[in-house]
Amino acid sequence: MTQDKLDTSRATEAIKDIRFVEALGLLESNLAKDPNHIDSLYLAAVCSRYLKNYDNSKKYIESLLSSAPDMGRAYQELGHLNRDMGNSENAIAHYRQACELNPALLASWKALYDYFKRNKNKPAADHAFMQMNTLQSIPSILLYISQILNEGKLGIAEEKCREFLKKNPTNTFAMSLLSQIADRLGYFDDAEFLLENAVKFNPNDGELRMKYAMILRKKQKFAKTMEQVNILCEKFPDNLSYQAQKASEIMQNGDHNGAINLFDNILQKNPYNFSVLTSKGHAQKTLGKADQAIKSYQSAYAVKQDHGEAFFSLSNLKTYTFTKNELNIMREQLKRVDLTLKDKAYFHFALAQGCEVVGEYDEAFFHLDCGNKIKNKQSKYSIEKMDRELQAQIDVCNEPFFEKQGNGGYEAKDPIFILGLPRSGSTLIEQILASHSMIDGTLELPNILSMAQSLRGDDIYGKEGNYPKSMKKLSLEKRIEMGKMFIDDTRMHRKDAPRFTDKMPNNFRHIGLIHLIMPNAKIIDARRYPLDCCFSMFKQLFAQGQEFTYGLAEAGSYYSSYVKLMNHWDEVLPNKILRVNNEDIIDDLEGQVIRMLEFLELPFEDSCITFYETDRSVRTASSEQVRKPINKSGMDRWKPYAKNLKPLLGGLGSDLIKPNDLEFIQSI
Repeated sequence: MTQDKLDTSRATEAIKDIRFVEALGLLESNLAKDPNHIDSLYLAAVCSRYLKNYDNSKKYIESLLSSAPDMGRAYQELGHLNRDMGNSENAIAHYRQACELNPALLASWKALYDYFKRNKNKPAADHAFMQMNTLQSIPSILLYISQILNEGKLGIAEEKCREFLKKNPTNTFAMSLLSQIADRLGYFDDAEFLLENAVKFNPNDGELRMKYAMILRKKQKFAKTMEQVNILCEKFPDNLSYQAQKASEIMQNGDHNGAINLFDNILQKNPYNFSVLTSKGHAQKTLGKADQAIKSYQSAYAVKQDHGEAFFSLSNLKTYTFTKNELNIMREQLKRVDLTLKDKAYFHFALAQGCEVVGEYDEAFFHLDCGNKIKNKQSKYSIEKMDRELQAQIDVCNEPFFEKQGNGGYEAKDPIFILGLPRSGSTLIEQILASHSMIDGTLELPNILSMAQSLRGDDIYGKEGNYPKSMKKLSLEKRIEMGKMFIDDTRMHRKDAPRFTDKMPNNFRHIGLIHLIMPNAKIIDARRYPLDCCFSMFKQLFAQGQEFTYGLAEAGSYYSSYVKLMNHWDEVLPNKILRVNNEDIIDDLEGQVIRMLEFLELPFEDSCITFYETDRSVRTASSEQVRKPINKSGMDRWKPYAKNLKPLLGGLGSDLIKPNDLEFIQSI
């Protein structure tokens, strides 16, 4: 049952009139129809607390958090419950979680301010006081909109926000809220327009300008992003957060050494800035300075032991071995009641890697399972929805479609798309090709995904939109324009080579679009044996996206759908795609290098064989692995976990798995 089919208005009115017994009765009636109804669970917890039935209140909150693990108001109510029960320390921990998940919760900020003031923690008290003042200074309707926006109720939030802006057209806080909604829906142009105007109305609002800079970055307008960040640093020279953001932008533009220098300047002023220490480590890792990165990450967690990102970053090097003390620190941190969900996920994934290295496979899988469950609940990924999305490509982009569209598009031969699934060996292929004198290795560029999003049209509030059907209306002129735009917008990531790579894996969903706008682009499908690939995805905590990796059944189903779609592209676009198996590269590096370069119509160069000697920035999870010669260390890493992999088999099906491996898993 959907959340909007059950009415809580009568119960809400009863609560306002302090008729808690009556309200609870109405809510229990709702829950009899739908035990997972979020609003009813929340209000039932509130009523039970006021009636001093604390055990029931706790049960309602636990049920609520199982359905909505990132709901800030649930943690706020848990804070109120612990406060009323006399558990002040637990209450504060939950108030902190509430504010992290939903920064618009005024009651939680007030509780934190009182606590920090009593305990003479001036920096924390000052921060809470500032947040309180901000929230108290805005109209109550905007506070309400902020709260429901943070809970994902975008439709209601947009409606209320537009109503407010009609009466108050220059209110920059409301403009910022509406831009957040546009951003979440993928309407980046609208978000940019709103924030650009908001900054004009209030040029001295630093946080507003920062939001403007971030939407500019999302749109790949890096020069304009840097311009806004520089303004922030000029206007607020003592604000180290803005200085750190400038360093991040410098790093985004490829100048990692420049970013490190700026991070060092910040650390001279505040050597205990754990966030900056971690960012510095990321820059060092990208440059291949693993030993220096390790020191930075260790310094970060030495400052703040619950800083999960520092521990995860160490594990994400794929070459680091945790000490027993570090493993125990992480285990102890996971026992904390005030640990954020984000940090919990970091610690679980880091511990999984750490336990695997020392052969503790049962504990390793326990942590993998816990970490992935946190991410899975947050993502609300749907196998069925993804299947529909991929099937739509097959239904629309058939042979009659391409025959009708005909030839044409932007004729450039520059791009080489390396696509497939994460952890499939695409970074290795990119490193090999980027070692060629005529190829620049760039990044996982978001441009094709953004173009696809722009073609969705009515993709709003969870609807799936018009794409790929909208491609039927693309004129030849529009296709040429889009292809040229791709080349122009990605030029900043290149150097002087005539060809360049784009290794965004999810571009496999959009091969039809790529072909229409850039018919001469080369496409390489990086393929890896499904058990190795899927389990490697399950083991990886991705920076963003890739929600299908946070469950074994989900990963298996996605792999199967990917193979189905790639088979379709082979049929309707013959000779367009070169499939390169990771196992073939491991067995015959030179043969596969020759094969790829012939496909790309480029001469053979020995540097592609000694790819691990190539000095270039690599940002993906495989950054350290591709700086070593070919080895078989990544093969069969799933076998110690075979007893846990039956859900993966269910998603994959049996046809894609070697019979011996299938029998091995099923026999355990």
